[in-house]
Amino acid sequence: MKTWKLISVLFAVASLAGLAGCSTPEARIQKNPEIFSRLDPSQQELIKKGQVGVGFDQEMVKLALGEADRVRSRTDATGTSEVWSYVTYDGPDGFPLYRGWYHRYYGWGDPLYPYYLNISARREREHLRVVFDVSGKVASIEQEKGGRW
Repeated sequence: MKTWKLISVLFAVASLAGLAGCSTPEARIQKNPEIFSRLDPSQQELIKKGQVGVGFDQEMVKLALGEADRVRSRTDATGTSEVWSYVTYDGPDGFPLYRGWYHRYYGWGDPLYPYYLNISARREREHLRVVFDVSGKVASIEQEKGGRW
């Protein structure tokens, strides 16, 4: 019985480490070196810092920020564009609990299921929005000023 618990905990820790590894720009760059190598030095610097710039394509945004938490389409006079949102979850006191995408994998029998996912008063807060124009390039970036992350 002890061996089974140890194996379960080790598996959960290894799974979490794998998910965390995908959550940094450095890990995403290592996974996609061909995309990163075609960029100019100023674009590479932004991506290393986890930032995006106007004119970036979707691959570049994914390198810098990872997968979006929410993807919507917007239609206006210029055509249809995509809007990517990155979300933070705050506790009832406004303190950030966790950030977007990685939380989707918790709770499937994971013994390290975070206590804060059960906080009923947690609030979803969009901290970053990236809008792509009809050609698939970043047209605008909206983010919290002086954000907590």
